[in-house]
Amino acid sequence: MSTKISSVRAWFLSILCLLLLAPVSGQSQGYAGYEVDPALFQALEWRNIGPFRGGRVTAVAGHPEQQFTYYMGATGGGVWKTKNGGISWENISDGFFNTGTIGAISVAESDRNVIYVGTGESPIRGVSTSHGDGVYKSTDAGETWQHMGLTATRQISKITIHPSNPDIIHVAVEVGGFLRTTDGGKTWTTTDNINPDAHRVFIPSNDPNKLYGTAPTTNCGPEVTAGFCVSSDGGASWKSITPRDFRIGYVDPFFVHPKDPNLLFVAGARTGPGTWRKLHTADARVARSRDGGKTWDVLSGGLPDHIRANIEGMAMDAWSGGYALFAGTTDGDIFYSEDEGEHWTTIIKGIGPVSKSHHHVNLSLEGEAAHH
Repeated sequence: MSTKISSVRAWFLSILCLLLLAPVSGQSQGYAGYEVDPALFQALEWRNIGPFRGGRVTAVAGHPEQQFTYYMGATGGGVWKTKNGGISWENISDGFFNTGTIGAISVAESDRNVIYVGTGESPIRGVSTSHGDGVYKSTDAGETWQHMGLTATRQISKITIHPSNPDIIHVAVEVGGFLRTTDGGKTWTTTDNINPDAHRVFIPSNDPNKLYGTAPTTNCGPEVTAGFCVSSDGGASWKSITPRDFRIGYVDPFFVHPKDPNLLFVAGARTGPGTWRKLHTADARVARSRDGGKTWDVLSGGLPDHIRANIEGMAMDAWSGGYALFAGTTDGDIFYSEDEGEHWTTIIKGIGPVSKSHHHVNLSLEGEAAHH
């Protein structure tokens, strides 16, 4: 059976393989797909598009109106920009940043010249982790930068910007909590009523009064709000929309459909990373809600019975009349669905891990059988 996929969506998939763990909500494209035999993908090979001195990729952001403009952040190479789809890259953080380790990049929807960068690779990896010194802001598409504080945060995993006001941003800090500013970074406040192991945070464009975030249930007690969570008051308070016994305890990537705010997807492992080496599996899965998180379906059609590696990269590409889902694992496998996650196809196997690096190491034991 043929798979509906366009050249734009194929390019989007390549960016997913660079992107570590972003909760992506696709933009409506308004184009028609065409039929491609999935077997043709078997002849394709991945190639490095650079920059060759950038280091391990930790963050990627694009420009919706300029399809070949992307920003890339590395663990030790700072922030890079391409205007030609990766043919050439320019470092835009040298001389402005005090550190070269990057954890998150976000471009404002209401003003594409406004960019926020969170420093410090995510997550914490023991003695080899490079920590950052807070948030940097550009108002001229990366030509110049200003440091906006949060020096002590060290590891920033995600930044989301309000779709109509670039002065309102929310920051997720790995083992540091959720923070927000309403004045462009001049002052910051912290949310205290949620597990501070903040993985992702996102404001959907179609429902900007909502704020979504993920914080795992695997490293906190039942009295702590955790899981896939939502806030209706700008992050002042949170409630979990996944049950405590949810199939995915180590929730991580998620997204909200750009046209239907009730359609949610979340992925992750059954248990926390500390158990993966012992069990030799993350036993990952994807779940879907069509009613804003009131009920959930765990998706399995076409996926392995037990996904050994964790799903840590997800993306949605939405266009007029449909959308496609992509999920990437720490083993470098990419799964694809075009029917709301009911059925999945493995379209890529064995590229570089779409992963937080220490998670890949925890699952890299050769010849070991998984214990379920």
